[in-house]
Amino acid sequence: MSGVPRDIALPGGTTATLRFLERTDRERFLAFTQSLPDHDLLFLRSDITDPDVVDAWLDSIDLDRAVTVIAETGGKVVGYGSLHYSNAPWSRHVGEVRVLLEEGARGKGLGRALAEAVFSLALEHGVEKIIANMTIDQQGAIATFEELGFRAEALLRDHVKDRRGEKHDLLVYSHDVRAFQSQLDAYGVTEAAGRG
Repeated sequence: MSGVPRDIALPGGTTATLRFLERTDRERFLAFTQSLPDHDLLFLRSDITDPDVVDAWLDSIDLDRAVTVIAETGGKVVGYGSLHYSNAPWSRHVGEVRVLLEEGARGKGLGRALAEAVFSLALEHGVEKIIANMTIDQQGAIATFEELGFRAEALLRDHVKDRRGEKHDLLVYSHDVRAFQSQLDAYGVTEAAGRG
């Protein structure tokens, strides 16, 4: 259902491959995360430029606490979409989606393809609600998530600080996956997809 792995045609005749992150991708994935601008890292719960954090992330994938889809072109990681499951007993039905692209890969539909793949994975894994955090100036990300049915749930003022100590507002978007799945079931979309 998630359509991973698969190839995506990009403008200019290039192709990106979407596939699951594996341990063998560690160094290339770190090179990608360490190339991201500081501002892109503001809303993340951990410093993904730290090798130990990436190792813990890979451990989470092995333990089925997260699933990550990477986008690569020419053997280089240019983006990722991930779904992280909550460990807290009271919110195990909630997953957090994250999508990040290198600057040169933006505006080509790749972010949307990653977001759609992760959304499909949330449906497959029985997640009932997914959330996404972003800063208020990330207009491209906001537009993509709103097109997928996410709605603003909270605006947290001065919630994140960048490395220079400047504060930024954080937007929390959410999507009721269970309600969406119920709509698909009502129209027979899930059943039809299963026969395809």
